Amino acid sequence: MQAMAEAQWTVDYYLQASGRCPVREWLFELTAGARAEVMLTIELLERHGLDLGMPFVKPVEGKLYEVRAKDKDGIYRVFYFARTGRRFVMLHGFTKKTQQTPRKEIEIAKKRMKEIE
Repeated sequence: MQAMAEAQWTVDYYLQASGRCPVREWLFELTAGARAEVMLTIELLERHGLDLGMPFVKPVEGKLYEVRAKDKDGIYRVFYFARTGRRFVMLHGFTKKTQQTPRKEIEIAKKRMKEIE
């Protein structure tokens, strides 16, 4: 049996000035199954970095990308971007309810990314 590759990238989570972590809070509101699907995709991103593509991750706009996960109950997205030092920053998570990603969800992620950069 082949050993699993070590994580090549580090995943950080956006923190508000108050110390709250909106992505982690959102993750813990999900069902255990949905949370597991999202976390599995984030782990794949850590392992494969920029080489991971569809159906797991997809470019959204500029430097903004999305982690894509789904289960029998729904479709889940986490916006993120890559930073120097082989780091990804998870900015905003939401449950997708429409075919097109709502603009307000993208704007939340872009605002948080601007705060960090």
